[in-house]
Amino acid sequence: MKTKNLLLVAMTLLLAILLVGCQGSNNDSILSTNGQASDDLNENQKEESNYFTVGMEAGYAPFNWTQMDDSNGGVAIDGTKEYAGGYDVEIAKKIADGLGKELRIVKVEWDGLVPALVSGKIDAIIAGMSPTEERKESVDFSDNYYKSDLVMVVKTGGAYENASALNDFVGAKITGQLNTFHYSVINQIEGVNKQTAMDNFPAMRVALESNMIDGYVSERPEAISASAANPNLKMVELTEGFVTNDDDTAIAVAVTKGNELVAKINEILNDISEEERTKIMDEAIINQPASN
Repeated sequence: MKTKNLLLVAMTLLLAILLVGCQGSNNDSILSTNGQASDDLNENQKEESNYFTVGMEAGYAPFNWTQMDDSNGGVAIDGTKEYAGGYDVEIAKKIADGLGKELRIVKVEWDGLVPALVSGKIDAIIAGMSPTEERKESVDFSDNYYKSDLVMVVKTGGAYENASALNDFVGAKITGQLNTFHYSVINQIEGVNKQTAMDNFPAMRVALESNMIDGYVSERPEAISASAANPNLKMVELTEGFVTNDDDTAIAVAVTKGNELVAKINEILNDISEEERTKIMDEAIINQPASN
């Protein structure tokens, strides 16, 4: 009887030892797995910190456009086989260099740019964006890196080719890009036939050439770009034009609220002379693809 009891006790102790050993082995495995996951996470975070990720629509020449190769300084668009080029891309390169980071460009529809920034998908918006009071409620802006004027783009040889003032567009079918001040200033034209806002500039160029509209509101660089790319389109500069404020016609870099990056970006922008900025814009106008 004692022998059986001793044997039972011994077997129980052996089983307990084996269970503890297995548990230790499992814990080591779990710790090892968690440690690897932590290392991988840290490595990914470190890799991400090496990039300056910029959002743009890549469809607003000469500020930004899409092309199929890296010619004229084009930068690969993340997750695609396409490249982005233009004035904004060149400015983004200089900022990335100044930050000591590699530039990564993400193509985002205009309406999605601010949400992409706020959600952390991108680090900055460099997309021909004006620092309007409404936008300042959601994001912070750098100093201006370009200043322009509002103009009209019309059909060459059309009824509005020789327009010089807003009242010349009475009855005209005029539009602008959705969710921009370009579209809102159309209300300053008395008797205008204001059309539905359009998503992007390539779409407006097509609509104008096909006579769906008589003109669209734009900024001078885009209008020069449009007429250079397509002889059927003409820029009209108005002697009696739209009433705007400085923020409406300026272009700045957008970052998240309270982001310390603004100060560093301003330092970098301050080192780009007006002469160099003009040269970059002139080259962008020359280099733009005909389809943008």
